[in-house]
Amino acid sequence: MKLMPTRLSRLVLSVFTLAGLGLSSSDWVEKPAPVTPPNVVLFFMDDMGYGDLSVTGALDYTTPNLDKMAAEGTRFTNFLAAQAVCSASRAALLTGCYPNRLGISGALGPNSPIGLNPNEETLAELLKERGYATGMFGKWHLGDNKQFLPLQQGFDEYYGVPYSHDMWPLHPAQAQAKYPPLRWIEGNEQKEEIKDLDDAAEITGTITERAVSFIRNHKKKPFFLYIPHPLPHVPLAASATFKGKTARGIFGDVLTELDWSVGQILGELKQQGLDKNTLVLFISDNGPWLNYGDHAGSSGGFREGKGTSFEGGHRVPFLVRWPGVVPAGRVSNKLLTALDILPTVANVCGARLPKQRIDGVDWVALLKGDNTVTPRDKFYYYYRKNSLEAVRQGEWKLVFAHPGRTYEGFLPGQNGKPGPSTETHEFPAALYDLRRDSGERYDVREQHPEVVAQLEKIAEEARADLGDDIQKRTGANVREPGRISQ
Repeated sequence: MKLMPTRLSRLVLSVFTLAGLGLSSSDWVEKPAPVTPPNVVLFFMDDMGYGDLSVTGALDYTTPNLDKMAAEGTRFTNFLAAQAVCSASRAALLTGCYPNRLGISGALGPNSPIGLNPNEETLAELLKERGYATGMFGKWHLGDNKQFLPLQQGFDEYYGVPYSHDMWPLHPAQAQAKYPPLRWIEGNEQKEEIKDLDDAAEITGTITERAVSFIRNHKKKPFFLYIPHPLPHVPLAASATFKGKTARGIFGDVLTELDWSVGQILGELKQQGLDKNTLVLFISDNGPWLNYGDHAGSSGGFREGKGTSFEGGHRVPFLVRWPGVVPAGRVSNKLLTALDILPTVANVCGARLPKQRIDGVDWVALLKGDNTVTPRDKFYYYYRKNSLEAVRQGEWKLVFAHPGRTYEGFLPGQNGKPGPSTETHEFPAALYDLRRDSGERYDVREQHPEVVAQLEKIAEEARADLGDDIQKRTGANVREPGRISQ
């Protein structure tokens, strides 16, 4: 009968072996088996509202793949975009910083003289340094000049559009803007033009094909796959397979195709045997563009939408799936933001944090199921260039008097054309208790002066750090955006 060596006998044998090599036992340490770092897939939708998934209440269409992802992972119900507009939101996601700290605001247009500063370290750069293959397929919107494009910001591969696909000659409300032709970009080179809605109908499918191919080509090493879908931002377009298939019209068709895209990518992970070692995150960049009416999504009952500092602009869907690590079928109401993605993903992947200051917090413990922790309790609602419009601590939200966008009181548009809205509505100061008033309707400042005083202190910290255009203050810790080399 052959005896298997015991742990003690292996240790004794190792000591004798080391002695024969001229090493002492103190030089020898038994190392744990190597652990393969997890792959990371990050979906980032455009203008998808909190209520646009069937699991969060959507009507007249379904999102079965996303509903299944929620069932197999965790759905976070209190997740905020860093700012309720395209470029700013994306800068925050990739850097872990408030966008106004980086000098990024609004939605950068074609030929923008600024972009994300190459000195900022993105999540892609941190993971690439860790040995990850990095690929991005979709909308960039952080500067369309070559020096700002994804290959200069940590991505090995890129195929997508440089900015929102309504910034083109066929914009239904801005024909006078004279936008240049919109083209796909591969790497650093411009490719085919997206000339009309028939071309736009191929956007989701093309991005999906590229993402699936990236998984197949890099299945033997860790990878970071970033998929910022340009839709359901207007103009809406769905491929022939999905067009006309839902009772919700073109918006439902587009959401159904996006859900299909998620299903294709999750299916490829399973087919390649990567499913159990892949962290998948699904987020939107901000809330719905409500004045587009039947071509816009749903805020899920939260106040206002895209371009506002109310919850309808910031509160977005957030699903996380990682079999065996992230608890399945869980719903978490803990406050999290897009700022917190970078430090958390860096932690689970064994990557370092950026050398410059960031604003995100690490929530790995919560990710793995520890509901006793509260990683974040504060958030600053900045908008426009650098206006502090509200601060939050826990479930208290103090809104400061400010001019801003409102959709309320205006008839929404139809068939792809926007209805009116205003950017100069004067919002009064108010305190909201989001535990019982998530719609932000009831000002309770008079009942809770001590809460107002505490939130005012937090606001003063924000203004000293980041500045405040409303008060004409410059922050001590803001950085410059990238500027086109002269």
